[in-house]
Amino acid sequence: MHMGYWIVAGLLAAAGGMARAADLQPGTPAPPIEAQDQHGATVRLADFQGKANVVLYFYPKDDTPGCTAEACSLRDGQDAIRKTGAVVLGVSADDTVSHKAFAEKYHLNFSILADPDKKVIQAYGVKSLLMLGRASRVTFIIDRTGVIRHVIKHVDTASHDKQVLEFLKRLS
Repeated sequence: MHMGYWIVAGLLAAAGGMARAADLQPGTPAPPIEAQDQHGATVRLADFQGKANVVLYFYPKDDTPGCTAEACSLRDGQDAIRKTGAVVLGVSADDTVSHKAFAEKYHLNFSILADPDKKVIQAYGVKSLLMLGRASRVTFIIDRTGVIRHVIKHVDTASHDKQVLEFLKRLS
């Protein structure tokens, strides 16, 4: 067999011990989060319990074409998302400096959480093997009680706000 096959097989086997997005199904309690946003504020998932549903979206890298389209879609749909009683939180392995520049450049109107140590990415099982430890593009919709209600694994970056709203309207 080709050597590349064995390398990929080894990587996939090593990943078997980590949580995967597939492990976090609707009805599962959402893992806790505590991270700094682009303004340096500490944001905790627990801060929203009893107050708001949370759209927690993971993306690979600030200021890249797909990630920018996804963020701008959520920015543009922010009013409709808020009307359902939800908040948006983005997460990537980029640091707060990168997040701040990204948010300012595209006038993003929600918190982007820095996860350079990849603790949140690993807790949610969205670490991409193909992108050197960056996050995969996955969105979790978490209800006010802290339970995952929906997982979007096939993200349409240009209209992600509509994907999210479709479910949020059923949830509220």
